[in-house]
Amino acid sequence: MEVTLLSYTPEPEKTVAAAARLCYSPLSGGELLENFDDEQVQIFLARLSSQGHYSPFEHASFTFAIDGVSRALSHQLVRHRIASFSQKSQRYVAEDSFAYVTPPAIAANKEHKRAFEHLMREIMRQYTAFLADGIAAEDARYILPNAVATNLVLTMNARSLLNFFRLRCCLRAQAEIRQLAQLMLAEVKLVAPALFTKAGPSCEAEGICYEGNMNCGQKQAVVRSRQENPAEKG
Repeated sequence: MEVTLLSYTPEPEKTVAAAARLCYSPLSGGELLENFDDEQVQIFLARLSSQGHYSPFEHASFTFAIDGVSRALSHQLVRHRIASFSQKSQRYVAEDSFAYVTPPAIAANKEHKRAFEHLMREIMRQYTAFLADGIAAEDARYILPNAVATNLVLTMNARSLLNFFRLRCCLRAQAEIRQLAQLMLAEVKLVAPALFTKAGPSCEAEGICYEGNMNCGQKQAVVRSRQENPAEKG
């Protein structure tokens, strides 16, 4: 899996803070960035986060190139509604020698891993045979597994990313998408740390777990750790 931050809103923190400044002042649009230094930007962002006022965060967007993830993961991604996706097409790109993602639980067992790899080779063989017999890739793809690796481009605004990180950095999230979320979070923190000071699972960011009876059982330990080591927050 590889994640690259392709592009993002120029000066994302200042853009968000300027939008918030408009909400609380009589300034016109052309005046929003006047006499607006970095210290004021940080004050505005801290206020927004403390008040849970995240609508201005929607004015900053981030675009990622994501390579080598499974189709199973991409099916989870599209559940995040406020986002834009472009994905490698199985209609126009042949998968006769497809790469695939092996789940850790299968990879950890030699017998299961061997069976899994055998099945991938059989599917690849049959897929290739279909193509050789003139079956179009758009029809042959019906036998391809969720494990097939894919590449995509994903764009989300900062508010949607905060929601994504809250859900997908959680230990209850499936391992592959949790890894993706962690890599994406590391990328945006490099360019807009103040926007993502509270990014991560809700138990870390808010001291609250929304998983109910499905929780991982580690909320108290996580919250206690964050209280004892406040410098680690964000």
